[in-house]
Amino acid sequence: MEGFAKWMSDGGIWMYIILGVSIISLGIVIERFIFLFFRYNINAGAFMAQVQKLVVANSYDKAIKLCNAAPSAALARVLKAGLLRANKNSDEIKEAIEEATLEVVPHIQKRTQSLQALANISTLIGLLGTIDGMIDAFAAISSDAVPAAERQTALGNAISKAMLTTAFGLIVAIPTMAFHVFLSGVTKKIIDEIDLYGTKLQNLLSARAGGGTAS
Repeated sequence: MEGFAKWMSDGGIWMYIILGVSIISLGIVIERFIFLFFRYNINAGAFMAQVQKLVVANSYDKAIKLCNAAPSAALARVLKAGLLRANKNSDEIKEAIEEATLEVVPHIQKRTQSLQALANISTLIGLLGTIDGMIDAFAAISSDAVPAAERQTALGNAISKAMLTTAFGLIVAIPTMAFHVFLSGVTKKIIDEIDLYGTKLQNLLSARAGGGTAS
């Protein structure tokens, strides 16, 4: 811990700014993990199979109750919107599903793209710290105010500052970018499932409303 404190001190103010970026990034990653894996996500295939079975049996109320049992799941909210219009015409069913999709998708995508921006910011701050350190290094070499015996130490400190900020910026940026790629994949998976099963339910309900499979 003492080594890390010295590392931060040697790197100057830029290290603390990068540390702040890392804390924000970590907070977003944790929040997105909780929401994408434990709130918005659901076993889409199995859930749709249950809904479809109930719709075919004309048990719309039970299908809606099934959706209510998972109120935070994005797919359940979209399917419920369609089921509530089950006795309406095809256009109304489609509009209900599309409206529900437009409501839930922004919540699924929320803040994930910020991770990419934060990774870039971390890298750029590290680069800025490097430039600042190199300026100090050249100043130490050329300054007559610094005794010759101390110039080597001042030069070493300035170069250390430059390298530390670069390293720390990349240490924060690389995992942040990796989490962005991973969470973007999970986000896309959930949205693709909503599009797929929302369309399937729409087609199923429209067919039954038109008498195609009504019993």
